[in-house]
Parts: sequence; structure tokens; C-alpha cells
Amino acid sequence: MKVTLIAGARPNFMKIAPIIHAINALGNLQLTYRLVHTGQHFDEKMSHTFFRQLNIPEPDVNLNCGGGTQAEQTAAIMVAFEKELLENPADLVLVVGDVTSTMACSIVAKKLQVKVAHVEAGIRSFDMTMPEEINRLVTDALADYFFTTTVWAGENLKKSGIAEDRIFFTGNVMIDTLNANRSKFTKPDFWDALRLEPKKYFVLTLHRPANVDTADSLKRLIFEIISNVNGLPILFPIHPRTAKVLHESGVTAKNLHIIEPLGYLEFNYLVENALAVITDSGGITEETTVMGIPCMTLRDNTERPETIALGTNELLGTNPDAIKPALEKLFSGQWKKGGPIEKWDGKAAERIVAHLSALAK
Repeated sequence: MKVTLIAGARPNFMKIAPIIHAINALGNLQLTYRLVHTGQHFDEKMSHTFFRQLNIPEPDVNLNCGGGTQAEQTAAIMVAFEKELLENPADLVLVVGDVTSTMACSIVAKKLQVKVAHVEAGIRSFDMTMPEEINRLVTDALADYFFTTTVWAGENLKKSGIAEDRIFFTGNVMIDTLNANRSKFTKPDFWDALRLEPKKYFVLTLHRPANVDTADSLKRLIFEIISNVNGLPILFPIHPRTAKVLHESGVTAKNLHIIEPLGYLEFNYLVENALAVITDSGGITEETTVMGIPCMTLRDNTERPETIALGTNELLGTNPDAIKPALEKLFSGQWKKGGPIEKWDGKAAERIVAHLSALAK
């Protein structure tokens, strides 16, 4: 069976890496892959760095579909991937996560009568204002095989009418990558210059439109965080678009350190040694749960309820007024510890590849 693996944006790379390693370790000539990078993220630190750090081979092709609006990017990926798939036929297209590339390549594959497998299927925020939720729904409506991270995700799929024999509870490939690379986490260049100490700083990441698209909303969030971290450093790896809005907001503080986007190994070194993480990302809440790091999510909903029910994450919402009591709870030592999550054991990719091998027979 020839499998085309799709990677387009930063989160995809961490999910594709263990699947590639598991296929290579299997050494089954009946199962071969071609790696397609859509180019959805075209910044060096958002793409090529991840391939290098995670020991992923250079992609067989880069479709160079970065930039543009959601519609423009979707269209560009579909046009380029259709040509790619016609020139390099596959028996199965495997997509991961919930980015634009995931949805666009799924549509192309199905229209060319190629089967689709979705890794991280069934995840739902039930928030149709999120582009990612639309991507998830479209992809899962088209996919033939569904690899899920949790029991919750599987139940979502069953409720939507997916037959149980097409759903495979395999675990979380993000955690495969985390476990495989944890011993290689790397101290960022600025660590010593900023005199950072373990458990004496915060990591902040924000990228969702509700939080960062207007200077006023971003200003209110940042001000509340700065005002309630007891003067501890805040490390904020920032996207250029968010940096522009932050500059317009006029918010500055001695303990707020704006830094460039980091590679996987450097970023997770920061997370593992942080007192806590404040974020609006979904994937980071999974990593903080496994590393036992307190996490505060500035969103009104989450597609990863397991990180709240079983992990270290709390959903604060987008109201800045929720930040102060959450930080008071953290500093008082009352933050929950979390615990293990079923099949988040570093072997999810092995289970996925075992199923692919069975399909190849």
C-alpha cells in the first residue's frame, strides 16, 4: 500500500514524525510512504526547523502554498495537491490534525477516489467560529479510517454516524513525539541572558483571533497577566502578526519578554521548566498535561476535554477578569496535579502503523 502523508503547519510535523519513524522501524515493503509538505507554514522556524529537529526526512515535495486568506490557501492547496496526487498515485492519503491542509487534501483525495485516514479524528470544540472546527467536521465527513486520541473523540464520531469498525482508539501521537524527544530538550539561547530559573517564569502563547486580532482585547489580557504574576518573567514566543497588534496596543513591561517563534526542542525546554503556561493553543495543553505543568487556557471552549478532566489544564475563558483568581490559585499551591491518560504512552504511532499494515494485506 502506498500512503501519502500530509504535513502543512507546525502541529502536523510533531504528529507525522512518529508515524514516519514507526513505518521505517517496521521495514514492511508492503507499506511505503511519500511525504508531502503543503507549505502552509513557510517560516523557517515554523517548518524546516521541525523536520530537522524531529529527524523527519526532507519532504518528497513542497507545494509552497503559504499565505493568503483561508479561502485562497484552501484553493491553492487543492489545486497543487490534485496535481501531486495524479502524478504520484496513492492507495491512502493520511492527514493529521485540523489545519487547512488537513481539510483541503482530504477533499482532493476523495474526489480522486483515494481513501483517507484521519489521525486525531473526532476531536470537537463545538464552536463553529473556529476555522479548525470546520476543518475537523469536513475531514471526518470524508474520511474512511479514524484514529482517535481519546474515548471522548470516538464517542463524537459514533454520535455522528461513523461505524465503530472504522474507528481505532490508538492514543496521541503528539505524546509519542514528546516522549521521544524529552531528553533532547534544548536550553534557548536567551536563557542565561535573561537569568531564567526553573519554576520562576511563565510561558505565554496567544494566536486565536478572539484574543489577538484587536489591540484592545490583546492589551486587556496582557495587562491582567503582567499585573498578577508577582513580577516573574513572562516568555512570549510571538507570531509576527500578533507582534504588530501588541505593538499597537502599547503594552510593555520589564518582565514581558517578546521572543521569536522557537524550535520544538527549545520551546518544550521552556514549557517543562516553567511555573505555568498561559495559552490559547490546544496542542500545548496536551504537552503540559503529560509534563505535569499547570496550564491556563484563554478560550471559552476546548476540543481537548481530557486535559481538563484528567490533566493540568483549566479553561479560563476569554474574560481577562478570570486571570487574577487563576494565578492566585496557582501561587497558593492549589493547582491540580493531573494524572495519566489512557494510551498517551508514546506508542500511538505504532498502533496506527499496525492498523495500516493490516489494511495493506
